[in-house]
Amino acid sequence: MSQAPKHTNRLAEASSPYLLQHAHNPVDWYPWGEEALQKAKAEDKPILVSIGYSACHWCHVMERESFENEEIAKLMNEHMVCIKVDREERPDVDAVYMDAVHAMGQQGGWPLNVFLMPNQKPFYGGTYFPPANWVQLISAIQKAYTEKREELEQQAAELTDHLGRSEVIRFKMEENSLQVSTEQLDAIFGHMAHEFDTTKGGTRRAPKFPMPSIWSFVLRYYRATHTHAALDQVILTLDRMAMGGIYDVVGGGFARYSVDDRWHVPHFEKMLYDNGQLLSLYADAYKATQKSLYRDVVYDTVSWLAREMTTADGGFYSALDADSEGVEGKFYIYTIDELYEVLDSEAVDFLKEHFGVKGIGNWEHGYNVLIRTEDDAALALKTGRPEAELREYMRGLWSKLFAYRSKRIRPGLDDKILTGWNGLMLKGLVDAYAAFGEAQFLKMALKNADFIESKLRSGNQLYRTYKDGKASLSAYLEDYAAVIEAYLALHQVTFEERWLRAAEELNHYVLEHFYDQEEGYFFFTDDTAEALITRKKELFDNVIPASNSIMAHNLFTLGVLLSSNRYSELASTLMGRIQELTMQHPRELSNWASLLTRYHRPTAEIVIVGPDAQAFRTEIQKHYLPFTLVVGSETESDLPLLEDRIAVGGKTTVYVCENRTCKLPVHSVEAALEQLHLNP
Repeated sequence: MSQAPKHTNRLAEASSPYLLQHAHNPVDWYPWGEEALQKAKAEDKPILVSIGYSACHWCHVMERESFENEEIAKLMNEHMVCIKVDREERPDVDAVYMDAVHAMGQQGGWPLNVFLMPNQKPFYGGTYFPPANWVQLISAIQKAYTEKREELEQQAAELTDHLGRSEVIRFKMEENSLQVSTEQLDAIFGHMAHEFDTTKGGTRRAPKFPMPSIWSFVLRYYRATHTHAALDQVILTLDRMAMGGIYDVVGGGFARYSVDDRWHVPHFEKMLYDNGQLLSLYADAYKATQKSLYRDVVYDTVSWLAREMTTADGGFYSALDADSEGVEGKFYIYTIDELYEVLDSEAVDFLKEHFGVKGIGNWEHGYNVLIRTEDDAALALKTGRPEAELREYMRGLWSKLFAYRSKRIRPGLDDKILTGWNGLMLKGLVDAYAAFGEAQFLKMALKNADFIESKLRSGNQLYRTYKDGKASLSAYLEDYAAVIEAYLALHQVTFEERWLRAAEELNHYVLEHFYDQEEGYFFFTDDTAEALITRKKELFDNVIPASNSIMAHNLFTLGVLLSSNRYSELASTLMGRIQELTMQHPRELSNWASLLTRYHRPTAEIVIVGPDAQAFRTEIQKHYLPFTLVVGSETESDLPLLEDRIAVGGKTTVYVCENRTCKLPVHSVEAALEQLHLNP
């Protein structure tokens, strides 16, 4: 019989898996909220805000080393009010204090530990601290708070003033008329290309993150300019990621990043937001290249999603932990003895020769992480086997290894459902369906969209998170932006008007409650949200594109689909003001750079009307057409782009239009594609 926990703090009532992980620490943790903030004021104590997330390896390490230590916890409890924050539930709090740490000249990351005055203004912070350093820091903070109070207050006030300056002011962003030339796109690509790793893919750095929005831009740039060096770099990067240890070849899905510069050893946590975006990227890349490797990645990642990350009613969980049994990556790695236990000697020799396996291990402690440098075609040539036979052989190996590891203790699951991340994965499924026409992908997408509508939406408002049958927290701009984008994509593959109308309704709420008339961008929180020390705007793209850049894409798309000058002009204004900054820092503004490509040439509206509208759409969307929008109906519709469009002679008819001017209607997919002038 297991013993009852020795300690229980206020986090025991939380729904967040990350907060619940700390519910039995001896630290007297509070969740972020009025109770903790008032306690700090009443007792005149500094506040520790410790921020992390459930799949964060170093968060777990710091918890084991310091927050579970009775003596360290006693010191913390005595001298400060301790608040735990799940960055995934409260990205608004995380953004404010991450910016504070950056402003202090320190590198950010998680765990994030920031010290505040009782008025929530920060004066010091950092990330992971070893136990001895942490104890020393706590003591130093207490001494400074007692003996140098005025100095700390001034420091906190100055830092808060700095945080209150928006990026619009900081970077002197002014309204400009938007004009995009091929030379500008060339300059952006050239700027990015200086950082490309032309041997291993990605950018020249370690650790290596997938950064899907960068490669989405490069792929769009290739289509816009037919610069084959751009396509070559995308192929190199996507090949290396798919063949590297960062991709789980046995079970599908990508880890968050690789710790080295060759995609070999991953930081083994799997995040929903990465995999949703990578589904979109690999689906688009398949359209552009027809590489079977990319098809396998998409299908196997969707299988992982369905098997391990999906609720019975269609919601998607947030993450899988990096650790199991207290060891990072243990679920995914193999010693040579384990491989011989599962596979015959011929199969192990195959893995040694082609997947980097070594008797002493190719990672630490004798473990192997599967990695290769040749795609299926090259491997078939090297082994002398037909490619189809080789692929079937490898499928058999992965099946045996999957069955073997399924008996292991699984990594922890973060089972909260985040609206924005579900939006990113919904978009990924829609893009995968467009590329492959796989009915199961659309079925999963529609079920997830219905989940969002029924569980995470109330009127025109969204909730941020859902767990244990309950939705909570007002949604952030990230949530609205990602869901609107997904609904717009869903409308274009189903032709169902309800998804366009749902996107329009949510967009209306965003304009009403997030938009800053003065600076012309959207706040991260709506005007009914809890007031923090500053109200932030998210402009720079990161592992998830900035919510403002996604909204700019949404406004562009809505402007075309609804023939709305208001939305089109607002999208143009947002892009125009940040265009110069995008030219200077394209890697950090890559999703904005993708939007620039949409202004490089007129967007083609493909309108399909008639009994075979869906069949025509299926064939058209199998092509990589990033500068088109597709709408259609088998019957009459009052949507703007379908108005007065008829099936000529009762036959399915395609209208290709640009700038509200249409070419002659045609009756075949081939004729419609010819009108798009896809070739240079």
